[in-house]
Amino acid sequence: MATETINTISPSTNKPILTRHGLSPSDVLALGTRAQSAFKSFQKTHPTLASRQEIVKKALSVIEARTDELAAELTDQMGRPIAYTGKEISTALLRANYMLRISDEALAPTPGDAETGFKRYIERLPIGVVLVIFAWNYPYLILVNSLIPCILAGNAVILKPSPQTPTIAEHMKAIFEECGLPKDLIQYLHCGSPSELSPLILSPTVNHVTFTGSVAGGLAVQKIAADRIDLTVGLELGGKDPSYVRADADPAWAADEIIDGAVFNSGQSCCAIERVYVHAHVYDAFVAEAQKILAGYKVGDPRRRDTNVGPVVSARAKDAILTQIAQAKAAGARDETPANESFTNLPATGGNYVAPALLTDVTHDMAIMTEETFGPVVPVMKVSGDEEAIALMNDSQFGLTATIWTKDVPRGEELAREVQAGTVFVNRADYPSPDLAWTGWKDSGKGVTMGRWGFEQFVKMRSVHVKDYPK
Repeated sequence: MATETINTISPSTNKPILTRHGLSPSDVLALGTRAQSAFKSFQKTHPTLASRQEIVKKALSVIEARTDELAAELTDQMGRPIAYTGKEISTALLRANYMLRISDEALAPTPGDAETGFKRYIERLPIGVVLVIFAWNYPYLILVNSLIPCILAGNAVILKPSPQTPTIAEHMKAIFEECGLPKDLIQYLHCGSPSELSPLILSPTVNHVTFTGSVAGGLAVQKIAADRIDLTVGLELGGKDPSYVRADADPAWAADEIIDGAVFNSGQSCCAIERVYVHAHVYDAFVAEAQKILAGYKVGDPRRRDTNVGPVVSARAKDAILTQIAQAKAAGARDETPANESFTNLPATGGNYVAPALLTDVTHDMAIMTEETFGPVVPVMKVSGDEEAIALMNDSQFGLTATIWTKDVPRGEELAREVQAGTVFVNRADYPSPDLAWTGWKDSGKGVTMGRWGFEQFVKMRSVHVKDYPK
């Protein structure tokens, strides 16, 4: 039976740069069988957390030593400028080292109440085999959220990377095995659609699935998994993350922070700022400052160190972004993007280059304010005050992150409690802190990664009651 051929297309040229091959259904199922066998063996060969910590520690050191090589490869595969790809890997290492540092506490048994003649406690045991389906936009950051706690807890892992960044899974398997992880404890497969994973998801050899990607992809995985009671699923999905600039905020400072939060990685972040609400008192000043900042950006070849904005991931993504912009303008939005030579003279390489756009006079009747854009677009809407801003921020199917900009920090915290999102930032944006819970509300997902809570989906709890033998 012929297997699927999967091509990785360069965002910079739209030409194939890598080819991988899928597996037959029987080979897909064999992954789960081998993973279960490796998992059971792992319990005997590495029964202590300390032994697993040592492997993870060594692997993270190897990844750090190879940062430049891995960063260059990431730029070629997904198009982020080389000036920034190394930062993803270093941030992923910081996150992973934090999980390593707290793993003793996170995985320790929890004692019950003291009672004479009794001992009670809750122990955390590995869940088994975890299927990790992860996206291309921040593949190292996304992967460590699952891979590190999985291994520390004692699980086996099957990785399914995006076809856009296929080598990340291959590197992780090789590096961890180089550092002492038993063979087959990390495996991977390449395929183009979640539906091709159905045999594996439905197999009892897989105990948990974690998915990071689109809402449609997450729904597809959840529907497959619905036929199994004994399978748990964690989803991190899309966002339409709002930002609110209060009347007391300095517009120049807020604009600088918001433009970065909206345009970094060509806007291809689940927690990118995708809609901006600005108090009428500072609205004009904010727009003017945003124009000044965008005028200094440079769209270009992602391999150049002076490039701020590289291509978006695919021709399909480019078309979707440009369609949202065109529809908004046709419905009355104003294009107030500043003059910028790199915006008008995009690289003539056949790549998926999209110039950043600043839109005003937008409304919630436009897709640009309600549907995920995943591109370097900054739509700005004038509001009369806190009440209107919060109502508009919550007028969304999504609830991943939100940002509030104000000099009155206590008031910012009060407003944060009214926002329907898993993470609310006051005076910062786009920073999933490893010591906090990363979780989506509404259609942005379910489950928690990061912090000590990030270990919970990769363990099963068992309560133990011990009574003294009567004498």
